[in-house]
Amino acid sequence: MLVSIIIPVLNEARLIPTLTASLDLLSGPFEIVLADGGSTDDTVALAQSCGLPIVVAPRGRGAQMNAGAAAAKGDALLFLHADTCLPENALALIEDALQAPEVGGGNFNLRFAGDSWGATALTRIYPLLRRLGLVYGDSAIFVLRSAFETVGGYRDLPLFEDCDLYQRLRRQGRFVRLSEYATTSARRFEGRFLRTFAHWVMLQLLYWLGVAPQRLAQMYRIVR
Repeated sequence: MLVSIIIPVLNEARLIPTLTASLDLLSGPFEIVLADGGSTDDTVALAQSCGLPIVVAPRGRGAQMNAGAAAAKGDALLFLHADTCLPENALALIEDALQAPEVGGGNFNLRFAGDSWGATALTRIYPLLRRLGLVYGDSAIFVLRSAFETVGGYRDLPLFEDCDLYQRLRRQGRFVRLSEYATTSARRFEGRFLRTFAHWVMLQLLYWLGVAPQRLAQMYRIVR
C-alpha cells in the first residue's frame, strides 16, 4: 500500500531540516507532498533543496490538505503537521490498521516534546480529549483515500477542520487509535501554557455549543 504523506506548511523554514530527517527514518512505500499556503520565508526553497515535492494551495490547513490529497497518488493519505515526528514503523502500522474492512481511518497516540510541565500536562490531557470525541491534526490522522473522497475531504473551515473531518469519517467506518506515539512540538504553549490552554478550552466549548468556526477564528489569536 502506497501511503501519501501530506504536510501543510506556511513559513516553516526552520522546521524543514528536522522534518526531512524524520521522514528519512520511515520504512516502507510512501510519497511526500508538501502543500504550501503562500510562505514568505525560505520554506519552498529549502523543501525543494531537500527533494520534497511542493504543491501551491490557498492558505488554510483544510484547503492545503485537500490540494495535497488531490496531487497525491497513494491509496492511503496521512496528514502530518510539520512539527510532528512519526514512529519509524508508522507506515507498516497504518497499512496493518487499514487492512480491517470496517476501518476507514485512524490516528496515533500523541506525546508533546520536551520536559516542561506544560508538555507533560498536554501529553496526559490528550487521551482525555479523545474520549470526548476530539481528534486534532497533531496526532497524524490517516485515512483511506476512498473514505476521504466519500466524505468530501476537509471542509473549508478556519478552525477545527480536523475535528470536523473526524466526525464525518466516523460515520463511514471505524476510526482507530494506534497505541504507538507520534511526537509533536509544544511550541504554541511555550511560556504561556495556562493562558493558551484556557483560551483553547473556551474555543472548544463554544464549538461544542454550535458556534460557527468562522466566528471562533476571529477569537483565535495564535498564528497558525
